Parts: sequence; structure tokens; C-alpha cells
Amino acid sequence: MEQLLLLAFFFVFPFCTSSGLGTEPPLELSHLTRELLESARNPEFFDWLVRARRKLHENPELSFEEFETSQFIRTELESLGINFTWPFAKTGIVASVGSGAHPWFALRADMDALPIQEMVEWEHKSKNDGKMHACGHDAHVTMLLGAAKLLQQRRNELKGTVKLVFQPGEEGRAGAYHMLKEGALDKFQGIFGLHIIPELPVGTIGSRAGPFMAGSGRFVATIQGIGGHAAMPHNARDPVLAMSTAIISLQHIISRETDPLDSRVITVGFVKGGQAGNVIPKTVTFGGTFRSMTMEGLSYLKQRIQEVIEVQAAVHRCTASVDFMEEKSIFYPATVNDEALYSHAKKVGEHLLGGESNVHHLPKIMAAEDFSFYSQQMPAAFFMIGVKNETMKSGIPLHSPYIVLDERVLPVGAALHAAVAISYLNEQSVHSN
Repeated sequence: MEQLLLLAFFFVFPFCTSSGLGTEPPLELSHLTRELLESARNPEFFDWLVRARRKLHENPELSFEEFETSQFIRTELESLGINFTWPFAKTGIVASVGSGAHPWFALRADMDALPIQEMVEWEHKSKNDGKMHACGHDAHVTMLLGAAKLLQQRRNELKGTVKLVFQPGEEGRAGAYHMLKEGALDKFQGIFGLHIIPELPVGTIGSRAGPFMAGSGRFVATIQGIGGHAAMPHNARDPVLAMSTAIISLQHIISRETDPLDSRVITVGFVKGGQAGNVIPKTVTFGGTFRSMTMEGLSYLKQRIQEVIEVQAAVHRCTASVDFMEEKSIFYPATVNDEALYSHAKKVGEHLLGGESNVHHLPKIMAAEDFSFYSQQMPAAFFMIGVKNETMKSGIPLHSPYIVLDERVLPVGAALHAAVAISYLNEQSVHSN
């Protein structure tokens, strides 16, 4: 997940109760979750999950290049007898389990890897140099394949249809947006997604109702001046100085223009200037990200970033241009969990994982996730699932070349996916009668 490193600050979260457990009898839900988890933890089933995850981990592919990953998923779906449609957004897949009738409820996994060189030395290390599943998408795909197998075993009992969404391009490329644009998720009644979190132990999950993760955009600015010798700055127009004051001034948008109770962020992540210490360069570039919990906040930050950079450049007799790369890096909206669907998934998690103490109420975070595009179009719930195991040093943050995870999460995620979907369809059936 794009810049989910922020989650490294969150370790233990108090559980927060919410009203309403839906219409499904607690005993029936407990029976369902117990059976699903037992099936997923069966040694043969678990070994299949581990093999799948390790195969995916060895062969990471970047956004919209997930051709082998997509082929692997399709092969597994075919072996399970599950019908699917592809491609969406180049490599995406939508599979169906059930009668085909409405309601249609979706489970989602992202498939892409990151441009990171894996530094973990183990038998199943990435075989693709400079590419790594450092954000757990290999586990996400595996858990959804596990859910597919569990659901297929109960396909004749489903009171509707479960759609399995294998999505490309989450890492900054808005794959979810393109899936929606191509009609892959038309007429869906709801969607549920999981993402690993290294700071929570295996056997726990967490989320919150309402706004959960921030919307985000990116920018690259170029400031042009007049180059010259460092000993004679009066004969030049120094873009480095203009860039320096612009970067400092950008932070004033947050500290002096933003309500302290409103969450917004501007971060400059890179600068590029000259190559010699005694030469004033002609141009410099810098860029970064900006974030808000609302689209209005994103729009305001975009406007002010451009104004501040252009004005600061002019003060130093330079010119500036700002590229927000909206065609390539579409702005992500905030991820907002539907209150009712969040409560439903939370209830299922409590039954599956043995109580309220294993379902955490997480704080809002300024990381971004393109699951947010789904949450704009339909009721959505996005949860984090723990992968930490103290004995194997698996608490390393996401997007690290050293990240490892406890594979015991795989059957837990598979069972949770399946249980949320089955019980959702059951509840919808009760409401429609």
C-alpha cells in the first residue's frame, strides 16, 4: 500500500464497541466462522496457501505489469472450477462464485509489487531484481484465493453471488479507478478488503468506521533561473535559493492556513539540482505528496502549492512550473468505511478471532490506498490484518526491503474474507424477505 509506513507508529489500540450485531443469530455466525477457519487451517489447505504465497513472492511484478501473476491466479481459479472475466485494466480479474443472482458482494486483493530490492535472504526471495512484494500483496492475493476455495465449497449455499476482484496497480497507479472505469464492478452492492499490518500480531484485525485513510496527490515542480559561477551569484538567478524558500513556505500552508483539528500533510520527498559545488545551476526540480481526509482539502492544497511555488520563484527572479501528474498519478480520495458494513465485518471478526480483544479500533492515518475509489461508489469496508510474530522479527514496517510475515495469517485472512461475504449475503436475504 502506498506509503503505509506511517502505520509503524501504531502498536496497540483500544477496542471500541459499536451498536448492533445485525440480523444473523450469533450461534449461527459462530458456527460458520469456526468451520471456515478450521477448513482453512487444515494442513493440506494451509500447505496450498503457503505454496501459492511463496510462488507469488518469488515473482513480483510492478503496476500494470502483473501478467504472470494474473496467469497464476487464473490457473488457480480454473483448477477450482470458478468462472472469471479478464482482463480489466490490463491484468485485472473478476471471478464469480454463487448463483449469479443479486446481491453481488465483492472481495478485493491487489496484485502489484514495489520497485524495491529484497534484502531478506531466504529460499523464496524475489527472483526479479529490483522488485519485491514489500507491501504484502502476495499475501493479499493468496488470502483471496483461499477465500475462493472456501466459497466454492459452499457455492450451492450462497444466497447471492460473491465477486472476487484481483486488481492491478494499487501502488500509486490507481488500479481501482481503472477497474471501475472499465465497468468491472458495476452493480455491486458492497465490497470488503484486507491489508496486512506488521504492527499487529497474527490473529488480530483492526479498522474504524467512517474516514480511515487519507486522500493523496503528488506534484513535481521545476524552477528555472540563470546559471552562473558560485563566486559571482549577482550575475545569476539562483533557482536553488528559490527552491529552498518555496519548500519552507509550503509548510506554512499546513501550520498557518490549516485548522489544527483538520488533518493535512505536505511532504517534499526529493530535490534535484546541480552537480558541482561551485556552479549555480540553471534549473532545479523537487516534488512530493500532499494529503487530506477530504477532496475539498486536496483541492485547496493543490491550488496553494502551485501559488506558493510560483510566487516564491518570482521573488527570486526565477520562473516555476508545477506538474500534478493527474493523468498518470490520479489523486486518491480518502478511504471511507461504510458504517453498517464496517460493523458487519467487525462482528464477523469478533466471532472468527475469539472476541472483541482481537478486533482493534485503529486511528485515522494519512497513508493512502486506492480501495478508496471503491468506497466512493458502493458501501465498503477496509480492514488491516496482523502478521506480526515476535519470534521471527516480523514487525518490520511495510515498504521495507527487510519485511517478513508470519504465514499463519493466510488461513485467517481467507476465512475472514469468506465469512464476511457469506454472512453478508445471508443478512441481505433476511432483509429482502
